[in-house]
Amino acid sequence: MRQNIEYFLFYICGEPGPAQNVDKTTSLARKVFRLLKFVNGLQSLISPTPPGTPLSLTLLGKSKDALIATFLFLDQFVWLGRTGIYQNKERVERIGRISLFCWLGSTVCTTLVEIGELERLSASIKKLEEELKNSNKYENELYRAKLKKSNDRTLSLVKAGIDTVVAVGLLQLAPTKVTPRVTGALGFISSLISCYQLLPPPTKSKTL
Repeated sequence: MRQNIEYFLFYICGEPGPAQNVDKTTSLARKVFRLLKFVNGLQSLISPTPPGTPLSLTLLGKSKDALIATFLFLDQFVWLGRTGIYQNKERVERIGRISLFCWLGSTVCTTLVEIGELERLSASIKKLEEELKNSNKYENELYRAKLKKSNDRTLSLVKAGIDTVVAVGLLQLAPTKVTPRVTGALGFISSLISCYQLLPPPTKSKTL
């Protein structure tokens, strides 16, 4: 999340400058707290999937977890290179690029997973609407829960799509279309979405 804000500071100017120095300083400090974070990705990889999940979505989900864990693992070497502990700059740049490709792959997998889950939710909501056609569906707790889940997954789908474009921009796979300014602006929007997703759910007001 914060990484995208730092990319915004650097790319919003479209060229190196003071914002780039901010990016280098803050990213080094941030990555100290990301050491061994790839273990969380490995834990998600070996965790069982919810029953009833289609095999295709299961494989996509596990691929996403594996790619995220690989990205975070390789990112440790990038951090070592930036701190000067690992001094092979050419290899550090190569590892950094491979890690970004892993992140790109994970965002694509996330996009496909969210599309599949939204299709399943849509079918489930339509079935429930048929059962509740003679009553107010918005008073049904299960319907409201499914609707909220659908909205959350839609937002996650939007964020995954934005992150995919950001990864393409960082890798400079389409430099004429995904310019540094576009990459920075989309990274900033992705960070705002992440902040919103971290907000606690609104508390229900108690009626006397």
